[in-house]
Amino acid sequence: FTSSLVAADDSQALQLAQTSDGFNAEEKYMASCFACHSTGAAGAPKVGPGVYDAEWAERMEKGMEAVMQNVINGVNAMPARGLCFDCNDADLQALVDYMISSSQ
Repeated sequence: FTSSLVAADDSQALQLAQTSDGFNAEEKYMASCFACHSTGAAGAPKVGPGVYDAEWAERMEKGMEAVMQNVINGVNAMPARGLCFDCNDADLQALVDYMISSSQ
């Protein structure tokens, strides 16, 4: 689901993404991400209390846009979209936000 905002002078349209109806980042994480991100399999950044500095800080230094490009396109052993083929880009962003906040 996307929507557009148009500037008053109709010069630009801004596309806004919205998570899928009923999307629950924690549930989707458990279904699609947990296997690798709970153990660090194949170099996946681990998720869990207190691991942000060790697992996420260096990745986040590159910026969220770079992290999201890796999520969407795949990186190293991680397949594109992390095997969450029913996730839209906003869902994927919500998953990353969930993993980061769960790792603080």
